[in-house]
Amino acid sequence: DATLTQGWQRVRASAVDAVKSPWVWGPLAGAAVLQVDSWDEDVADWASDETPIFGAPEDADDWSDALRTASVVGYAASVLATPSGDLGGDWLLAKAQGAAVGAGAFAFTGGVTSGLKSLTSRERPDGSDDDSFPSGHASTAAVFDTLTARNLQSIDVSPAMRTTLEIGAGAMTAGTAWARVEAGRHYPSDVLVGIALGNFMGAFFTEAFLGLEPGARFSLSAAPTREGAVLS
Repeated sequence: DATLTQGWQRVRASAVDAVKSPWVWGPLAGAAVLQVDSWDEDVADWASDETPIFGAPEDADDWSDALRTASVVGYAASVLATPSGDLGGDWLLAKAQGAAVGAGAFAFTGGVTSGLKSLTSRERPDGSDDDSFPSGHASTAAVFDTLTARNLQSIDVSPAMRTTLEIGAGAMTAGTAWARVEAGRHYPSDVLVGIALGNFMGAFFTEAFLGLEPGARFSLSAAPTREGAVLS
């Protein structure tokens, strides 16, 4: 159901809905809190010195690349698994349209990430260059993992399996981001803003151009019964 003619009202509603996501404002709030005193720098120094998860900065750097790649592969698999009708020309067209939306989300994420890097010129913790803010690895993993999570809503799997896969996608984003901090390539606020950016783009492009209603992923209703009430 991909389309580029959703109309301004739909695009605006999708943007507002994406901003309201806790996976967007939550990381941004965390990045803001880290600006108190020197917490951002202190956490970055501790992570690259102790490397509690990946063992060494070099290993963390390798893991960040591997996890980012896994996010891309996971998204590609979700595109293939999403129902698109019977095999044939229409199926291929549907897959191409869906993949084009994902490619657009990735392209915009990369463009905004590069623009912010040039605008801020923040030096990396390891002093290698001034492209620290925001993290491109984190924004890339986040946009693909968000696109994957949205695709999972249309795939016929059990709720438990869907939840497990969604958690796995989120874990790849978190792992990619933290690996960049342990590698000494980014401050925590860099990766948090990258996560927020990627999550926003993934949510926005899905709702604006893939036919999903903004805010329609979750609803709550209550009905009275003789024993009390049922919450659904």
